[in-house]
Amino acid sequence: ISHVLQKGELQRTVMATLRDPDPITATEEYASFRSSIPQRKVVVDRSQQSWVMYDAGPHNVKSPLICLPPVCGTADVFFKQLVDLSKKGYRVISLEYPVFWTVDEFCEGFVRLIDHMELTKVHILGASLGAFLAQKVAEKTFRSPRIVSIFICNGFTDTTAFKQTVTAKTFWVMPAFMLKRQILINLPSENLEGNVANSIDFMVERLDTLDRSQLGSRLTMNCTNNYVEPQKLKDVYITIMDVFDESALSTRCKEEMYKCYPDAKRAHLKSGGNFPYLSRTDEVVTHLEIHLLPFQTTRYCAKDTSLIDPDHLRAAKGDLEPPIST
Repeated sequence: ISHVLQKGELQRTVMATLRDPDPITATEEYASFRSSIPQRKVVVDRSQQSWVMYDAGPHNVKSPLICLPPVCGTADVFFKQLVDLSKKGYRVISLEYPVFWTVDEFCEGFVRLIDHMELTKVHILGASLGAFLAQKVAEKTFRSPRIVSIFICNGFTDTTAFKQTVTAKTFWVMPAFMLKRQILINLPSENLEGNVANSIDFMVERLDTLDRSQLGSRLTMNCTNNYVEPQKLKDVYITIMDVFDESALSTRCKEEMYKCYPDAKRAHLKSGGNFPYLSRTDEVVTHLEIHLLPFQTTRYCAKDTSLIDPDHLRAAKGDLEPPIST
């Protein structure tokens, strides 16, 4: 392994196995999340593959915010959004998807899942691969829309940006440690601010729980030649959130995203790394509330309408600046 993994990657791999739980996992906040929001497994077709999920907030809401993780993520990586937003009356569902080797299979499976859960149109928070998949679901269902809005975090619109379209054909036969290498090489390991370093430690620990099929299928979807047709998302409300410090996405990726969605709302963070939903929780939650605000006067509200502040309703109608609840 030492011949394949570079020094920083090898250190992260060994430490993920030997050390105590990462700083985020060890917090009372994470322990409270695990004790208060149960993990569910849902099977929706004959494949018997399970969608792992956390479903928080009022279940009478039929247009919830659904969170889709990056390649290395599990359903609990959005635990802070689950806790903070559900306390404010939003229904938030965080998913860990089963093994799908193609984007088309994922899109079909996702639509079956929301049908099974009796949801109407949904809002999606997608991170990296999760953002790409969210866009593809919206594209595939544009004639009969199921996605009302997308909050894109460090997202992309074209998989060729990763320059691994040839390698993608071999991910299905690679051993797990080589698949993990594909992810670890993109994670910075030096001169990191504390919260950013903790977010990476947390994600590396989650990466270690994913098996070969999970990693291989996600990397295959992430890197197989594919792109979004933005003209089919013209009726989808989109917010693009980017960080200005070091992240795995190139400047070119971000510029292409802006070109595809020139009318999208922008949410910028000065820092936060690859996983700002862990390292900059308060800011991300604020941007999510602003993103969801216009729907509070519609049937696609992600919040229990009985809990909506009158000022928020007036803000949704454009009568005043949106007040952010605390």
